[in-house]
Amino acid sequence: MLRIAAAALAGTAIEFYDFFVYGTAAALVLGPLFFPTFSPVAGTLAAFGTFGVGFFARPLGSVLFGHIGDRHGRRPVLVISLLLTGASTVAVGCVPTYDTIGVAAPVLLLVLRFLQGLGLGGEWGGAVLLTAEHAPEGRRGLWSSFPQVGPAVGFLLANGVMLGLSAALTDAQFSAWGWRVPFWAAGVLALLGLWLRSSLAESPRFLEIDDHARVPLVEVFRDHWRLVLLTGGALSAGYAIFYAVTTWSLAYATERLGVGRTVMLSCIMAAIVVKGALTPVAAVLGDRYGRRPLCLIGCSASALWMFPMIALLATGAPLLMFTGFLGSMLAFVTMFAVIAAYLPELYEPRVRCTGAAVGYNLGGVLGGALTPIVATALADQGGRVPWGVAAYLTGVTLFSLACFALLPDTRPVRVPVAEREPEPGAVAKATTG
Repeated sequence: MLRIAAAALAGTAIEFYDFFVYGTAAALVLGPLFFPTFSPVAGTLAAFGTFGVGFFARPLGSVLFGHIGDRHGRRPVLVISLLLTGASTVAVGCVPTYDTIGVAAPVLLLVLRFLQGLGLGGEWGGAVLLTAEHAPEGRRGLWSSFPQVGPAVGFLLANGVMLGLSAALTDAQFSAWGWRVPFWAAGVLALLGLWLRSSLAESPRFLEIDDHARVPLVEVFRDHWRLVLLTGGALSAGYAIFYAVTTWSLAYATERLGVGRTVMLSCIMAAIVVKGALTPVAAVLGDRYGRRPLCLIGCSASALWMFPMIALLATGAPLLMFTGFLGSMLAFVTMFAVIAAYLPELYEPRVRCTGAAVGYNLGGVLGGALTPIVATALADQGGRVPWGVAAYLTGVTLFSLACFALLPDTRPVRVPVAEREPEPGAVAKATTG
């Protein structure tokens, strides 16, 4: 289990590194380099638009790779998705800017960002299911949380590289070539991930399936459409909060408040470190008390915290901004630490890879793709404290809370020892012993 979980964690870390490094670059440099004819705000909106394309591609990736995962196994998904995401990320670092090739530059960005999203849409389902279906029932939440730590590690890698380059290079050097280095580094990380995953065994639960779904997507939407919509709506809050903290706030503080890149990246990364460290802790609580109760608690806490977070961000003071981000990440991890165990348990094994991945990535479209764009537009219309952003985020969390309330709990019913049926042969063994 430790080897499987470690390989899943490493893979998701690498793939989310690829995904997050684009978001950081979009907040810092892609607007002026690829949309120079736009105003600063419009350029940021356009850069976030290319960022959002990756989220719209993720459900398509979950359909494509979910089909492979449900028909041919979870393991092939991990290899193909990692190759696709890694190759497209390296290619982003090689795209010439608008000044060199004109409008072809942002078009290439869009295409490569779409391929990034396609690969990541398959990654999560394969990594989570391979871990969850190997894990013992009583510790499924704990072991499944390993791939959920991957996004935090990937974010820290992406922003750590950006932070180091930002501190070591001048603004001119960073804009000229420094921002490309993290994208090129993705190639090395992809090779490392392929090596780690080369010896993984197929999921035993998949091998037990006798009658595989011919077209998993058709079965999911015929028999589980309500679950897909509810899980997508429920998870949208987590995505909205995460990308409001990690992407939109970075652009807002550096452009509107005059906070330095290094300061902002440090504040955000510190909050993500705490979030990553607490993920297994929250997952253990999910094993003990159930997945859905923790989701309801985390979503409720998020709804209460959005206005304070925006107020703290607007101060521009590093300690206060960190406090705002930390509160958001604590609420976030309470929800998302248990999702890797919760979503697969909602779907039957023959369509589990497709159902869980489509629901998860639908939440990404609703929360992750739109939040940086909507928040940037709302902040541009407000004063120093963008209360409109706080209202938007609160609305998203309340919507997700309603969806979580309609989902079933999957916690197994624990039968007292005295009431359990004896195992076959147990009486015979006792008498012959």
